[in-house]
Amino acid sequence: MNSKKIVLGIMMIFMGFSSFAAGKSARKMGKGTVGAGENKQEKAEVIMTDMIGRQISVLPGSYKRVVCVGAGALRMYSYIGNVDLLCGVEDIDNISLSKRPKMFDSVARPYMIAYGDVFAKLDSCGVGGPNAQTAEAEKILMCNPDIVISEYEDKEKEDALQEQLGVPVVTLKSGKDGVFDENFKNSLRLLGKIFNEEAKAEKINGFIEEQTNELKKRTANVADKPKVYICGLGNWGTTNHLMTSEKYITFDICNIENVVTGVGKPGMFPIEKEKFEALGKDMDVIIIDGAAVKNIKPLYKEDPAMFDSCKAWKNGEVYLQMAYNAYYTNYELVLINAWFISKMVYPELFADVDMDNKTNEITKVFLGDEMAEKIYSFPASFGGYQKIDTAAFF
Repeated sequence: MNSKKIVLGIMMIFMGFSSFAAGKSARKMGKGTVGAGENKQEKAEVIMTDMIGRQISVLPGSYKRVVCVGAGALRMYSYIGNVDLLCGVEDIDNISLSKRPKMFDSVARPYMIAYGDVFAKLDSCGVGGPNAQTAEAEKILMCNPDIVISEYEDKEKEDALQEQLGVPVVTLKSGKDGVFDENFKNSLRLLGKIFNEEAKAEKINGFIEEQTNELKKRTANVADKPKVYICGLGNWGTTNHLMTSEKYITFDICNIENVVTGVGKPGMFPIEKEKFEALGKDMDVIIIDGAAVKNIKPLYKEDPAMFDSCKAWKNGEVYLQMAYNAYYTNYELVLINAWFISKMVYPELFADVDMDNKTNEITKVFLGDEMAEKIYSFPASFGGYQKIDTAAFF
C-alpha cells in the first residue's frame, strides 16, 4: 500500500470519528439527528423561553425521540405533536400494564381514546399520577429521549433534570383557567414552534377563541340569571364530595351566576353540609361533574335530606357534565362542558345546539377524531350529557 493510500485511510477514519463525536454532541445538546433522505444542512439553534421563564436552546423540527412527564404534558403534546415520535410514556397512560395507577381508567380522557394504543407500546418514563411530584430521571434516561416536555412547574427541579438528562427539558403551563387561559394557548404555541406545527397550534387556538366569543355573544344580554352550583370538581377520593369553585371560569365566560360567589376562596374548595343546605334554597341549577358521581351516590344514600331540601334537586334541575379533571384538566371537555352548561341554564338561547354534534366538532379540532360516542361509553360518563333523574340515578 503506497503512502497516499495510507494517508487517505487515516483521514477517512478521523472523519468518521469526528462525525460520530459531532452527532453525540448534538444529541447531548438536544439537537436530534437527521434521518435518511432528509436535508443534511445544519439546523440553527433557537433560544426559546418556556412557560415558567426558563431559556432553552432548541432545534425546531429536529427531534425524533420525545418523552412527556407530569400531569397534562402528554395531553397537550397530543394536541400538537406527532405521537409516533414518543419513545416513552408514564405508566398511568399505558393501559397494557397490570401494575400502574388506575384511578382514571373509568373516566374519558380524549387523548387516551385517540392514542392509547400507541402509548401502550412504549417504555416507561416514570409512574406518573397525582402523587408523582417529581420526574423520574433514571427511567427517562432509559427511554433515550432527545427532548422532554414537562409539566413540573419548578425551575430548580427542571434545570436539574435537564442537567441530568443532557437534553432540553421544556416546561408547559396551562394556568388556572385551563382551555380559556392564555398560558394554555401559549403552551400550544410553544409546542408548535418546537415541532414545526405552528399552523396546528394556531388552528386550535383560533377555534377556542371563536367558540369562546360565540358563548359570550349568546349570553351577553342575559339579565335574569339563574344561580348555579358546580359540584364535584377535582373529586378523586381525597377531596370533599361537594367540591366546588368560587371562580369557575366557564360561568364567567357564559354569564352564569355562581351560587357560591363570596362563600369560599379562589380555586376549588370543599363545602360543608350546613353551607350546602343554606345555599340550597337559592340553587336553581346543579351541575354534577361525572367524576364525582361515585362519591355523591353514597353521600345521598347516607343523608338524602341534605339534597332533597335543595331547590334544584326538588325541581329536577340537576345535570351531568363530563369529567373536568382526570390526570389534570380535560381541556377539550371543558370547552364542550361550557356549551352543555349554557344549554341547560339558557335552553332558549342554545336550542340549536346538539351536544353530540358539538362534542364531535370540538374533539375533531383538538385530536382529529369525532369522539362523542366513545366518550359517552366510559363508566364515569354514564351515557353522556344529560338531565339527571335523581330518584332513579342515585
